[in-house]
Amino acid sequence: MKKLAIPNQRQVIDRRGLAEAIGAIHAEQGDKGRKAIVALLRDALEGGRAELAKRLEAKPSAGHDCCAGHAFLVDQIVRLLHDHVVERVYPPGNRSSGERLSIMAVGGYGRAEMAPHSDVDIAFLTPTRRAPWCEQVIEAMLYFLWDLGLKVGHSSRTPDDVVRMAKEDLTIRTALLEGRYVWGDQELYEEVRRRFWADVAHGSEREFLTEKLEERNARHKRMGDTRYVVEPNVKDGKGGLRDLHTLYWIGKYIHKVRVAAELVDVGLFTAKEYRSFRRAEGFMLAVRCHLHTITNRPEDRLTFDLQRQVAERMNFADRTGKSAVERFMQFYFLQAKRVGSLTGVFLAHIDEQFAQKRARRGFLAGFKARPRDHKGYRVFGGRIAAPSDDWFRKDPVRLIEIFQIAEADGFEIHPETMRQADRDSGLIKAEVQNDPRANALFLDLLAGRNDPETVLRWMNEAGVFGKFVPDFGKVNAQMQFDMYHHYTVDEHTIRAIGLLAKIEQGELVEDHPRSTRLIHRIASRRALYVAVLLHDIAKGRGGDHSVLGGEVAERLCPRFGLTDGETGLVAWLVRQHLLMSATAFKRDLTDPKTIEDFVGEVQSLERLRNLLILTAVDIRAVGPGVWNSWKRQLLGNLYDAAQERLRLGHMRHGRDQMVAAKKTAVAAVLGYQAGLIEKFTKVFTDAYWIAEPEDVIERNLVQYAQVRGRNGKLSVHCEFYPARGATLVSVIAADHPGLFYRIAGGIHLAGANIIDARIHTTRNGWAVDNFLVQDPLGKPFREDGQLVRIEKSIADALANRIELAPQLARRPLPRSRAKAFEVQPRAIFDNSASNRFTVIEVNARDRPALLNRLARSLFESQLVVHSAHITAYGERAADTFYVTDLLGQKITAPDRLAAIENALLEAASDQRQAELEEA
Repeated sequence: MKKLAIPNQRQVIDRRGLAEAIGAIHAEQGDKGRKAIVALLRDALEGGRAELAKRLEAKPSAGHDCCAGHAFLVDQIVRLLHDHVVERVYPPGNRSSGERLSIMAVGGYGRAEMAPHSDVDIAFLTPTRRAPWCEQVIEAMLYFLWDLGLKVGHSSRTPDDVVRMAKEDLTIRTALLEGRYVWGDQELYEEVRRRFWADVAHGSEREFLTEKLEERNARHKRMGDTRYVVEPNVKDGKGGLRDLHTLYWIGKYIHKVRVAAELVDVGLFTAKEYRSFRRAEGFMLAVRCHLHTITNRPEDRLTFDLQRQVAERMNFADRTGKSAVERFMQFYFLQAKRVGSLTGVFLAHIDEQFAQKRARRGFLAGFKARPRDHKGYRVFGGRIAAPSDDWFRKDPVRLIEIFQIAEADGFEIHPETMRQADRDSGLIKAEVQNDPRANALFLDLLAGRNDPETVLRWMNEAGVFGKFVPDFGKVNAQMQFDMYHHYTVDEHTIRAIGLLAKIEQGELVEDHPRSTRLIHRIASRRALYVAVLLHDIAKGRGGDHSVLGGEVAERLCPRFGLTDGETGLVAWLVRQHLLMSATAFKRDLTDPKTIEDFVGEVQSLERLRNLLILTAVDIRAVGPGVWNSWKRQLLGNLYDAAQERLRLGHMRHGRDQMVAAKKTAVAAVLGYQAGLIEKFTKVFTDAYWIAEPEDVIERNLVQYAQVRGRNGKLSVHCEFYPARGATLVSVIAADHPGLFYRIAGGIHLAGANIIDARIHTTRNGWAVDNFLVQDPLGKPFREDGQLVRIEKSIADALANRIELAPQLARRPLPRSRAKAFEVQPRAIFDNSASNRFTVIEVNARDRPALLNRLARSLFESQLVVHSAHITAYGERAADTFYVTDLLGQKITAPDRLAAIENALLEAASDQRQAELEEA
C-alpha cells in the first residue's frame, strides 16, 4: 500500500545485465534462442527469490519489505519480456495508432504486495480490440511467463471494456482500483485510470461500500466468523490481510487516496491508528511469506503443523507456562484483534460521512437533530457517546460505566467513544480496579440481562476489559496449542458467558433442558457468571490452571463485591470445573463408587446445580460440534444420580429394588414380548440390568432371543440411536478371550470411532456388548449401506477372515495434523475409584484403532475388560477401562501393574504405530 524502496536492487535482479544477455542470445541464435532466454530468466527469478528469502530470514518480521521485493522482482521480469518481445520477436515497424500496449499490475501485484508464490495478476491494455500486433505480443509474453512457472491471472481490455466490465463486476472493479503502471504505453494507462475514476467510481461510492461489506461478511462466514479460530487463514480470515485491504479499498474508492497513509489525512484514522494498521499488516504479510516459503506453494492457512515452524522462523522463544508457538499465536491474535478494532472505527466514520452528505442534500438539509442526554452521556441514533474528549480522564470509572449502560439499555457505543476508550484505557490503575462503584458496574455488566457477550467483546476490543481485570488481560488472545480448543481463551470465555445468558433467557432449552430449569433455582446468579468468567483465567501460567484459578477467584471475588459465601462457591467451581465432565465421560456411572466419590466432592445441591451449568457452557463454548446429545445424556445421568444421593442422603433403592424396577420398565417397552424378561431373567446379571437403559435392554433381549432361537453363534446389529446422537452397535456372541479387541478392530476398519462401550457376560457364557459409534466428524451413521458395512466388518474380524493389525495400521488418521502435537502416552491406575474393578485410564495421541491396540494389550496381559469409556480431546484420546484379572479380582501387585503399564504404553506409542505401518 505504501511504495517501498528496495535496497540493493541488483542483488535481487540486475535488469540491465539481463537485458544485455538476452540481446546477446538473440543476436547469436535468433528465434532459436528462446529456450536459453527462458533458462536465463528462470535462474534470475530463482536467484531473486533466494535473495529475498535470505533477507526475510535476517529480518523475519519485515513483511512489507519481502512482499515489495517480490513485486519488484516480477516487475523486472515483465519489463524484460516486454522489451524483448516488442524489440526483437515482433518489432513494430510502422505501427498504427491502435498498435499500442500498456501493462498494468492489478490485485495484490498492483499493491506491490506479493508473497513468494502469489499469483501474477496483469491487465494488458490496448486502444482497440483485435489489434493483431498487440495480440501477438500478449501471447508471446504469456508463454514466456508460463514457461517460467509463474501463475498468471491475465486479461486483455480496451478502455471501453474496462469501464463496462468494472461497472458490472465488483471483483474487476476492486482489481482495477489497485491498478499500477508496470511498463509499456503510459499514456494509455493514464487514460484508463482517468476514465475509471470519472465513469466507474464517481457516484457509486455508497454502492461499492455496501457490496464490499457484504462480500466481507460472506467471507467471514465461510472462514468461521471469528478472528479467534485457532487455525486462522492469514489472508481471508476475520482480522486478516483481506480485512485490511477492504479498509484501503473503501478509503481509496471514496476519498481517492493513493496510499494507505492518506487515510489519516481524510480523517478515517489517527496517526497512531495508522501505525497500528501498518504494524498488523507488516506482521501478517511476514507470516504469509513464511508460510509460502516453508510449503513452497501459495499456502495462507496457519495450520497447527505450520504454526510451530513459523514461530521458530520468526524467533519466538519458550517462556514459563507458554511455548514459543503459543506466544507467537497470541501475538497473531492480538494483531487480528487490532484489525477488528480499526475496522469498527473506520466503517463507522465512513457511515457517518455518508449520513452527513445525505442530510445536507435531503429534505431536512437545514435541520440538525440533537442528541439527548442519558445519564450524562449523549445518545443519538441508538448510539451512546462520551460528551467530551476529556470525559474519561476526569473520571476513569466511566470507562466501565459506559459499557454497563450500553448493555443495560441496549445501546451501541459510538466509534469515536470506542476510540477514546481505547486511548484512555491506560488510566485504569489500581485505584480504579479497587473502586467499589467500578466493580459494582462491572458485575452488573457481566451478569447483564440483555447481551453481556457482545458488550464484553466491545470492552475487550477497546482494551478496557484487560486493564480492569489484569488476570483476564493475561489470557487475551492466548491460544492453547491443541486440536480440541477452537478459540483463544478470552474468546472462549466471552462465548461461555453469552451461552450462560442465553440459557437464562430460555433460548437454549432444547439443547440444555436441565440447565434452563436449574439456572432459576440457584442462590446467586452473579456468582455463577463470575465463575464462568474465571474458570480458565489462569491458563498459560504453568501448573494446574484449575488450582491457580481458584487462588485468583479468592483474590478477585471480594474485589467484585461478592460475599464470603459467594467467593467460596466461585473458588470451588473454578477449582472443580473439570470434575463433572471427567466423571461423566471417563467413569462408569452405574458403579455406586463413582457416584459416592463424586458426591463426596460436590457435597451440596447448590454446588451441583452450578457445576452442571458451568460444565455445559464450558464444553459448548469450546467450538462448533463439541457439545452433543451423548454428552448431554451422560452429564444428565450423573446429575440425576448425584442429586438423588444428595437429597436423600442415600441411593433411593438397593440393588435388588433397582433391578426389579428396571425389569418393570423394560416390560412396558417390550409390550407383547414382555415374556422375554422372565425367560432370560437369570441369564443376565444384575450388573447388566442396572447398567443398560431400558430401550437398549429391549433391543438386546429381542436380539439374544433371535440368535439363540436359531442356534447361531454370532449376531451383530447396528442402528441409528437418536437418543445419544450416535449409532448403537450390539454384538451378541459366545464369549471367548480377545472378543473385545476384535470387535473394536472391526468397528475401526469400517471407519467408525467408538465413543462408549459396555461389555457384559451372561451367566451361561455369552457376551452381550453394546457400543456407541460415530464417524470421524462426530456424526452418527444412518445410511443402510454404512450400517451393513459395520456389521460385516465386525463379523469378518470375529471370524478371522481379515488380518486386523496390518489393515488397521494402513488406515489414515482422519486428522493427520495431529502429528504436529507431542502427546506423551500415560497410563494411570486407580484401585479406589471402584469397589470391584481396577480402573485404568490411558492418555495418548489419537490415531487409527488406538482402542483396538489397547484392548489387545489388556487381553495379552490376561485382564478382563468389563466396561470402556472413550473420550477424545482433539488430538488426544483418553480411554478408561474397568478391568479385573481372570479370577474377577482387582490388580494390586506392583510388579503386575508395572508390566501392564509398560504393555499399554508400548501399544499407545508413536513408535509402535510406525512399526505397524511398516509391517
